[in-house]
Amino acid sequence: MTESPPAPHPRTRLDDNFASPIRFSLMASLGEGIELDFATLREILQCGDSPLSKAITHLQAAGYVVARKGNLGSRPRTWVYSTATGRAAFAGHLQALREIVALGGGPAL
Repeated sequence: MTESPPAPHPRTRLDDNFASPIRFSLMASLGEGIELDFATLREILQCGDSPLSKAITHLQAAGYVVARKGNLGSRPRTWVYSTATGRAAFAGHLQALREIVALGGGPAL
């Protein structure tokens, strides 16, 4: 009787798009139906304009967020929301993290 190969380690399901703490935190801030403006995200994530802008651009290129530009009065604004694809990828990333912790006998997440 042949043994089936072991299941791949959960780390193989980690999404490199969330390797950056800012990108990870950005996705964690954007639950389903949540749209936040750039200034609010900058405040929540406690980061500068450039790192946040780069994170949004990266996640947008991956199809995980959409940045919508418009005006509030006469001032230009950018609003960001997660896509269904992005939320599913983030949920899968979190599940892989939980499984990694469980394999190590650490506390449940």
